[in-house]
Amino acid sequence: MKLTWFAHTTIRIHIGGQILVADAEGAPEFVNVRELVSGADQTFALASDHAGLPILDPVRWRPRTPRPAIAETGDEPVHVFSIGRWAVLVDAVGEPPLVLIAGSDAPRFGRWADGAVVVLLGTREGLIATGTVLLDIARPKLIALAADEGEVDLAVAELGEHLDGAGLVSLEPGMALEA
Repeated sequence: MKLTWFAHTTIRIHIGGQILVADAEGAPEFVNVRELVSGADQTFALASDHAGLPILDPVRWRPRTPRPAIAETGDEPVHVFSIGRWAVLVDAVGEPPLVLIAGSDAPRFGRWADGAVVVLLGTREGLIATGTVLLDIARPKLIALAADEGEVDLAVAELGEHLDGAGLVSLEPGMALEA
């Protein structure tokens, strides 16, 4: 899985052999939107109350398991679901669940959140509130913070004491992160 955050809620994701782009229309001026969506298999709205994505109950959801090699008939599709206001779950077979959260309202999480990759996009208050809720109930593989440097510094200081083995990184605009 490769994540490239540009600003605000614009992010390009390589996962499960596919390319996904969130909020391309909100990309900053330095980003060529045509290049951003070039080759994308799916684009979707993250920072919208009407994302047009299928709605999923994240408490009951379970990640799909890979089929036996002998039964493979091609690449498994990557599914993108809404799991709350400004929150998306990406399900790709063979990859950890990926959650993108752009609001300060933490969605509900299920057992699958242990081992997930979670990207928190937004302001310090949202990063800290959502990160704390998540870390109180689950141990994700990685939490990636996508915000301005000052916001991230304060969020890291607040969240650091709650990590208990979870990874915490900061995303830099335009720089890819292999997760």
